[in-house]
Amino acid sequence: MSRNQEGEAPLISGGSRRQVSLFDLRVRDEFANDEAKGSAPVSRAANYVTPGTIVTKEMGFMRGHGTFVNPSDQSLVASVVGAVERVNRLVTVRGIGGVYYGEVGDVVVGRITKVMQKRWKVDINGRLDGILLLSSINLPTGELRRRSAEDELGMREVLKEGDVISAEIQSVYNDGSLALHTRSVKYGKLGPGTLVKVPSSIIKRRKNHIHNLPCGVSVILGNNGYVWISPLPNGRMPGTNLEEEDADGKNTVLEEIRITKADRMAVARLKNCIAALSKSWLPIYDTSLMYAYEASTKYECGELLRPDVMQEIGELVRQQMALEGAGS
Repeated sequence: MSRNQEGEAPLISGGSRRQVSLFDLRVRDEFANDEAKGSAPVSRAANYVTPGTIVTKEMGFMRGHGTFVNPSDQSLVASVVGAVERVNRLVTVRGIGGVYYGEVGDVVVGRITKVMQKRWKVDINGRLDGILLLSSINLPTGELRRRSAEDELGMREVLKEGDVISAEIQSVYNDGSLALHTRSVKYGKLGPGTLVKVPSSIIKRRKNHIHNLPCGVSVILGNNGYVWISPLPNGRMPGTNLEEEDADGKNTVLEEIRITKADRMAVARLKNCIAALSKSWLPIYDTSLMYAYEASTKYECGELLRPDVMQEIGELVRQQMALEGAGS
């Protein structure tokens, strides 16, 4: 059983020996309350189950991913922790905290793993690597034209192995792999910064996943669980004259920006705040990040990695979110 990068308790992925997390207990209690009310699990749009839970006893349903058939009564039983989904007569359980299943329109952060013919393979924390076609990127010159053989030969000058990029999911192939695109000035190659890996299920889906926080840090919250933190707008490379469209549609040259020690400390503090939110299994979005950052100001940056401090920050953020929910 694997642990994630920040050392959280291992998530349930099946098997006889497992560690039950607080999230598992909370989901189990919610499911027990639903059963006490007599609600049918499979009829709900989003019902969370744990391994061993009977999803449905009705006949005629097809077994999908995350389920298996009980030989004794032919009922469908969940094999992972996740949300029950039904498409017509197909019942599946989408796992939580495990492999990322992308959807069209998701913002992801990934790392180039291989340069292939007219495409790049990108690690996006999913079951399969993402595919970024040469025709799905903006050329360095900014012109719109068909890609030629010269462009294919110079692919490593644009993106090479190890580069970190931000992209958007354009479509899903039949085998489940994801097609990416970077046809926007807010996507593309990322410069200096730090990459944090968290469970993809705690990244809150929002309209905007790229934020310039008041603490002077830019953060890209990838739906795939990869979070990119940079002291520069959108993580642009310093010392490179990149062009960006302004409100009038004209291209303006970005000025060279130097990274100071204060910028590095702000990035490190926000990284530790994300680790605290992940440890407490709290949703990660711009508001929760600022709550955690403000709660961490009374500690030194290195002290934020202490378990007691991480727990305290998680409780403070949980209280702030409860007050926010009560006020709304």
